[in-house]
Amino acid sequence: MPCDIERVERLQQAMREAGLDALACALPENVLLLTGYFPVIGTSIAIVTRSGEVTILAPRDEVELAQDCAHELVAFEPGSLECITGATAAVREPLQRVLQQKHLTGAVIGYECGASCEPVSYAAMHFYGSAIPELLGEASLRPAGELLAREKSVLTLIEIDRVRRACRIAEEAFDRGRQCLRAGLKETEAAAHFRAPLSTVGTGFEGVSRSDGMVCCMSGVNSAKAYGAYARSHARQIEIAEFVLTHCNSHADGYWTDITRTYCTAPPADRHLEIYEALFEARVAGLAAVRPGECAGDVDRAVRDVLSARGFGGEFKHPTGHGVGFAAIDHNALPRIHPQSTERLAPGMVFNIEPGIYIDGFGGARHCDVVAVTHRGVELLTPFQCRIEELIR
Repeated sequence: MPCDIERVERLQQAMREAGLDALACALPENVLLLTGYFPVIGTSIAIVTRSGEVTILAPRDEVELAQDCAHELVAFEPGSLECITGATAAVREPLQRVLQQKHLTGAVIGYECGASCEPVSYAAMHFYGSAIPELLGEASLRPAGELLAREKSVLTLIEIDRVRRACRIAEEAFDRGRQCLRAGLKETEAAAHFRAPLSTVGTGFEGVSRSDGMVCCMSGVNSAKAYGAYARSHARQIEIAEFVLTHCNSHADGYWTDITRTYCTAPPADRHLEIYEALFEARVAGLAAVRPGECAGDVDRAVRDVLSARGFGGEFKHPTGHGVGFAAIDHNALPRIHPQSTERLAPGMVFNIEPGIYIDGFGGARHCDVVAVTHRGVELLTPFQCRIEELIR
């Protein structure tokens, strides 16, 4: 049986309101939403019916990982020594059999379509893409992208607990990485110290089956470029008395974090200290603005107003945050903590608050926390290294 009854009931209600008989998804983050299982290579398919039945079709070598996440688990062989085939051909017959058994052959089925931003679960990912409509045969198909996005924006109690678990693993990784950080290391070497514990500590942590993530370190003038959607560690050696911006996206069984801490490799000079103080004042303002019913744009404004008052308005070059949990880095994941956002915060929403200051030719600093909206206000899921003294190496 699926362990998250709250999620199944929410999906049932969403299907009733949308006039759907079932949902069928293959993107790993949507399979995770429907079942609690994060597919490894992207060939699994999840089906949830309006009556609450959950089915996973998974490649045979993923069955052990998926076995506790559905009422019915159907294994298939994506390939064999007898013939050369692919996942689409291999899943066709078992999928048709499931549709017939669930009386969904001519049903109204919601499916994922359009652009998506998918967190990576393996070295390579399979996407069915346009094959999904063909695989669903005679069903009447309805785009369900907006429905799925709304569902992913408000996490269940179990899902929030899994994000907490991922954040606790990341906390250990940041602690171990910080202890190794020093001038003379390459950015790539520093990033490796932060990344390794995500798997070595995380896998097996409180029952976690798979844990990993990406970490990049950007130091000195490189850290001034960290506002972009794409960031990377360079071969540059970290120098004394400069910022080292360390960004982490990690997951525990598919539930993601988005965390940044900025270190200084010596007691901060006046300019570094001014930036730190502005960031932490903006962080406090952002956290204080989070409450049920609050407009997401007002949370962004609370952060942006502080940085502007401190003289850094032009150096804060991105929105304050976006949905986290099912997404790693997806600036369209709800809720969008953006200057133009009119979305209202609700209990169960999980997102990041990431004030940043980026000065060309000098350096950049960002402090990114993961938070959850509660009925009372905000829960900080990343309550570590939140004082300037803890960031000085």
